[in-house]
Amino acid sequence: MDHRQIIASLSTEDRRDLTEKQDAPGVLRLAAHGGLIVLLAILILLKVPFWPVLMLPLGILIVFLFTLLHETIHETAFRTEKLNRIVAVVSGFLILLPPAWFRYFHFAHHRYTHDPDNDPELMSPKPETIAQYLRYLSGWPYWSGMAKVVTANALGRNSDSFVPEKGRAKVLSEARWFLALYALMFAGSVLLQSTALLWTWIVPVLIGQPFLRTYLLAEHTRCPHVSNMLENTRTTFTTAIVRFVAWNMPYHAEHHSYPAVPFHRLPRFHRIIAEHLRSTERGYVRFHRKLVANLGKPE
Repeated sequence: MDHRQIIASLSTEDRRDLTEKQDAPGVLRLAAHGGLIVLLAILILLKVPFWPVLMLPLGILIVFLFTLLHETIHETAFRTEKLNRIVAVVSGFLILLPPAWFRYFHFAHHRYTHDPDNDPELMSPKPETIAQYLRYLSGWPYWSGMAKVVTANALGRNSDSFVPEKGRAKVLSEARWFLALYALMFAGSVLLQSTALLWTWIVPVLIGQPFLRTYLLAEHTRCPHVSNMLENTRTTFTTAIVRFVAWNMPYHAEHHSYPAVPFHRLPRFHRIIAEHLRSTERGYVRFHRKLVANLGKPE
């Protein structure tokens, strides 16, 4: 069975149960995720013993707000639309990923998942050599690429095919607000001679980004270029901690098969379709071992 047949086979009750949006699960997850970020930032600012070590877990928590941003642009993190929009803006701001632009990008990715000719995620080739692999994991392609996107959007030079004409004014305004706020925060830090942002945001996200890249590389890399979401997308079986930080997105084939399912219902949907999954891996370490061993070889 492919993902379309599975969705068609679901009862009305199952569909309703799987796609019901709620505020409580998202608010509780956000309180825990955000609370850990605030706690670690405070400990760093207080310069508790060994405080530099805390920048790594802080950075991982911040960069994995990407998965929360992902949920909010699908409007499945919360039932309340305004809450989705607010959290999307804050999350996107912290990781240099404007939500309006990302929504257009990501929905095109869903429409053309793993299609070499149309999926915007494949505009940047996946690593095929050790050097490309290490460069990808460093996060440099992401930061430099997003800096170019935000700058182009702010200058009104967006030419992305997935951004409709009616959306260009939105991505322009969004990018200008982001750049203005970044500049204001930088100027404030200089005037106040404060290093708070450096140690609680800038350095942490730089050292945390490789962990997000490690996670993201497993989603589709070396999956078949077919239309069946159970094959072109990989579900990775991992620990409860990773599932928590990534808002259950390791259940990625499940998400692509039925994007209307909120993060907190993905484990149930996984139980329904588990036997039909075609691309899975037991852990991110196993995935990367296999990937590195096959770099340079045909898919």
